[in-house]
Amino acid sequence: MKKLVLLACITAISIVTSCKNDKKETKEVEKQELPVTEKFVVKPEATSIGWTAYKTTDKVGVAGEFTTVNFDEKSGSTPQEALNNLTFSIPISSLFTNDPTNTRDTKITQTFFGSMIDPDFIKGTIKYTNNTCTALLTMNGVTNELPLEVSITDERRVKLSGTMNLKDWNALEALEALNKVCFDLHKGADGISKTWEDVSIEVSTFLRKN
Repeated sequence: MKKLVLLACITAISIVTSCKNDKKETKEVEKQELPVTEKFVVKPEATSIGWTAYKTTDKVGVAGEFTTVNFDEKSGSTPQEALNNLTFSIPISSLFTNDPTNTRDTKITQTFFGSMIDPDFIKGTIKYTNNTCTALLTMNGVTNELPLEVSITDERRVKLSGTMNLKDWNALEALEALNKVCFDLHKGADGISKTWEDVSIEVSTFLRKN
């Protein structure tokens, strides 16, 4: 009889222990099966803004950049989500054209942007939905849409490119003022001085992992 009781106790303990182990293993499996959520993070220090303006009737490009762009770090589960509704501001004082004399930078900042309603900043918001990207851009007191083409490589390197027509931001008077101070420099072989209304824009950024 004692042996039967002892055997029953051992069996009960084995069942309880087995159940506990099964629960533990189930929890471990559940933990392992939880999906890892990866975030795409866009940061200002990983973002550059380049532009190309054009002069002479041959349409010779003059390249430059804004070395500073301000925005709050933004993240999303996809590149599209990370970029959508990103609001930014660009200080005009950060304009740089790699001109050794610095006279070109001064003419653009003081004469072109200096002729505008807000000579200090370009501001905007990126709208990126349904695979369509635009920048709602404010310059010279005018807000207008700038359509952007998107290129994503390695899932994290993003390029946004588009072409501004300055008349859409009422900036033709500012362009004329710039052409006056650069009149001789913007002459081509035909002797005609010209500064074009269109400016190519390219934004490059690297989306960090979070």
